Amino acid sequence: MEAFNNTVIAVDNFVWNNILLFVLVGTGIFFTIRTRFIQVRRFPAAWKRVFGGFSLNGDKAGKNGMSSFQALATAIAAQVGTGNIAGCATALVSGGPGAIFWMWIAAFFGMATIYGEAVLAQKTRTRDENGQVTGGPVYYIRKAFHGPFGKFMEIFFSIAIILALGFMGNMVQSNSITDAFHTAFGTNKLVVGIVIAVVAAFIFLGGISRIAGFTEKVVPVMAGLYLIGGIICLVINRGNLLPGIVSIFVGAFSPRAVGGAVAGITVRQAMRYGVARGLFSNEAGMGSTPHAHAMAQVDHPQDQGETAMVGVFIDTFVVLTMTALVILSSGVLDGMIEKNITGTPVAQAAFTSAIGRVGSGFVAVCLLFFAFSTIIGWYFFAASNVKSLLGAKFVRPFSVIVVICIVIGAVLKVELVWNLSDLFNGLMVLPNLIALLALNGIVSRAARGKDISKA
Repeated sequence: MEAFNNTVIAVDNFVWNNILLFVLVGTGIFFTIRTRFIQVRRFPAAWKRVFGGFSLNGDKAGKNGMSSFQALATAIAAQVGTGNIAGCATALVSGGPGAIFWMWIAAFFGMATIYGEAVLAQKTRTRDENGQVTGGPVYYIRKAFHGPFGKFMEIFFSIAIILALGFMGNMVQSNSITDAFHTAFGTNKLVVGIVIAVVAAFIFLGGISRIAGFTEKVVPVMAGLYLIGGIICLVINRGNLLPGIVSIFVGAFSPRAVGGAVAGITVRQAMRYGVARGLFSNEAGMGSTPHAHAMAQVDHPQDQGETAMVGVFIDTFVVLTMTALVILSSGVLDGMIEKNITGTPVAQAAFTSAIGRVGSGFVAVCLLFFAFSTIIGWYFFAASNVKSLLGAKFVRPFSVIVVICIVIGAVLKVELVWNLSDLFNGLMVLPNLIALLALNGIVSRAARGKDISKA
C-alpha cells in the first residue's frame, strides 16, 4: 500500500507540475486572446449583471433550472472551499509571499477559460429523461468529438469527476472540517461527521431546488462573515499590511529579497505553488463549475459566461487574497516555514495572533461553511455525471454512498485518499480542456456578441 501511495504521489506531481500548470495557464492565455480580453472588456457589465439586482429567492429560475445568481452561487460554493484557507496557507509556506502574485496571474487568465466553459455548457445543455435541465463538459465533449474517441472522453471525464469530487473529494472536505473543529474546540470527530452527513443528506435528497436554495443563501453569508473577520485582523495589524503587500510583488520575482525563512524559496517554487493552488481553488478549466452554469436561465449563453467570470474573481481576488493578507500581516509565516507547518493551522495561527483565542474557532467555523458548501457543490457536479453515465435512477444510490464517504472521511484521514483525489482532480481537466480548445470558435463568436444558436 505504501508503494502504491508513493506511485500515486509521483504520478500526481508529474501531472500537476509538468502538464497541468502549463496546459491550464496556456489555455487561459489562448482564450484571453481569442475573446479579446473578455475578462477586462466585459467585467463591469458582468459585475453589474450579478450584483445589480439579484434575488435570493430564485424567482428568475425556470422549471427544474436555476436563476443566474443561483448557478453562480452553486459554482462559488464549490470554488470557495478549503483551498481558500488551507490551500492559500500551503502556497505561502511552500512558495512564499510571491506565490500570491502567481495566483492572481493564473486567476486572471482563468477568467477567460471559465467564460468559455460556461458558454459551452449553456450552448450544449439538454434535458434528462425526467425533463430536468442538465449540462456540463460531457455534453460539449459530445459536440466536439464523435465516435469511439468522443465516447472514451465522455466516460473518462465522468468517472474521474465522480471519484475525485463525489467520493474522495468529499471525504477530504469532511476531514478538513472535523480536524479544524477538533483543534479549536476539542469536539469528537465522529459526532461532527455524522451531523455533517445528516444535513448533507437532507440537502441532497431535496434535489436541484434545495441545492440552489441552500447555496444562494449560504454563499453570501459565509463570504461576508469571513471577509469581516479578515478586515478586523487587517485593521489590528495595519502596520504590517503594506510590507505584506510589497512582499507579494518582491517575492514573485526575488524571494530572497523578502528575507527570513522565505529566503530559501526560489522563483520557480513561488510560481509553481501559486499557480497550482490558485487553479485548484478557483477551478477554472477543471470542468466542475460548468454543471452549475448550464442550469442558469439566461437569455444568451454569453450572459452566463460573463457571470461565471465573477466567480473566479470573488474566489481568488477577494476571499483567497484576504487569507493571504491576514497571514502576511500577522508575522507568523517565517515561523511556520521553519517548523514546516502548513495548511489550516497557519491560518488559525494568523487569526489568533490578531484577535486572540477566538481566532482559531473563527477559522474553524468559516472552514465549516466553506468545506460544507463545497461538499454540496461537488455532490451536484458528480451527480450530474452519474445521471449522464448511468441514468437518473442511479443518483439516489450515489447519494447514499456520498453520505457514507462523508462519515468515513470525518474520522479517517488516509493519505492515499487525499493523493488520489488530487490526481483524479487533475486527470478530469484534460478531456475538458481538449473539448474547450476544439470548440474555441463558438466561444470566440459569443465573446464578440454574435448569435451562436446555430454554431
